[in-house]
Amino acid sequence: MRHAVVTGAFSTRVGELEGSTCMALHAEAAFGAVADAGLAIADIDGILCGYSLVEPQVMHSSAFAEYLGLTPSHASTISMGGVTAALLVSEAAMLVGGGYCRHVLVVCGDNRLTGLRRKGGASASIAAVGTNPQFEYIYGMTVPAAYALVARRYMHDYGLTLEHLAAIAVTQREYARHHPLAHMRSALTIEDVMGSKPIATPLRIFDCCLNSDGGAAVIVSAPDAARDTPRSAIKVLGSGQGHTHEHLIAAPSLTDFGCKQSAARAFERAGVTAADIDVAEIYDSFTITLAVELESMGFFERGEAGPAAIRGELTRSGRLPCNTHGGLLSYGHSGAAGGLFHFVEAVQQLRGVSGERQVNGAELAFVHGDGGILSGHCSVILGRA
Repeated sequence: MRHAVVTGAFSTRVGELEGSTCMALHAEAAFGAVADAGLAIADIDGILCGYSLVEPQVMHSSAFAEYLGLTPSHASTISMGGVTAALLVSEAAMLVGGGYCRHVLVVCGDNRLTGLRRKGGASASIAAVGTNPQFEYIYGMTVPAAYALVARRYMHDYGLTLEHLAAIAVTQREYARHHPLAHMRSALTIEDVMGSKPIATPLRIFDCCLNSDGGAAVIVSAPDAARDTPRSAIKVLGSGQGHTHEHLIAAPSLTDFGCKQSAARAFERAGVTAADIDVAEIYDSFTITLAVELESMGFFERGEAGPAAIRGELTRSGRLPCNTHGGLLSYGHSGAAGGLFHFVEAVQQLRGVSGERQVNGAELAFVHGDGGILSGHCSVILGRA
């Protein structure tokens, strides 16, 4: 199968966007990515969408195609929580690689912050997602509580500390401070994180991702269709998935997850290793999420990601620059668009246009999505053509 290429990428502003709607954010992101690729909207022959909590649609991609007045030859919707965006990009690569489409629009967006507020509050709606309604949620289990259980076990087994988790949050915030579109750009210290409001022990509020309005889109094109686009084409070199459970009560382990398999499969298909990666954009719904995934996927040994964060190894000049836009913890989290923000940043890093956040000489990027309680995983490796 031929390597697909990313020809366009765009993110809207992220944060509290009063008056925004799910479909309007989709449209803004879509037109931005199409323009970035030097295409016309009529060039799009495939549309892949995520899901929305604010404006749920049974046929989301069809509803969006209708919104734009398009009749694509391929349209589908994926609803897999935080892994959705990575799955969409992977599917788009397969579509163009197999000759089914020439330019696939991958687009996600939601006005989770203001939209759910208007519908009566976001916290209950989001907290219930990913928990078993019969055996978990009714007994008080929420998503933060589930991740807190993972954090407790990881602390017990591998010596992870609250300071290690705080260092991850501070690193993400420092990146976001240099991104003009980020939701949170104020300064943050380790003391701020460790002294912040408890959410689910040991996790505090700055250990948790944001709830934001925003949208993002990328265009995945066939290699021959990308030749006349103005930007440097970014190759999709390989991808892999790993799925072990949905609900935490069915997880085979609280320390081993499908990200290990998804990364290994992506590395094998791309013909590279973790040591080859110049910049990583990894799903960070909580600080513990990033710590676990960095170690499970082979970037650090068990128990080493936290100390590495303390030493600055995740910063722009460190061993593995990670989530250089600020991640879900500080750039923002808008549902399925949260994972797509990671792809937009990876493309910009490989193009060399990330300004103060730019990682010098970045040629290989690793992007990872995680859905549920570390349940479903998809890793994608991008490379500069």
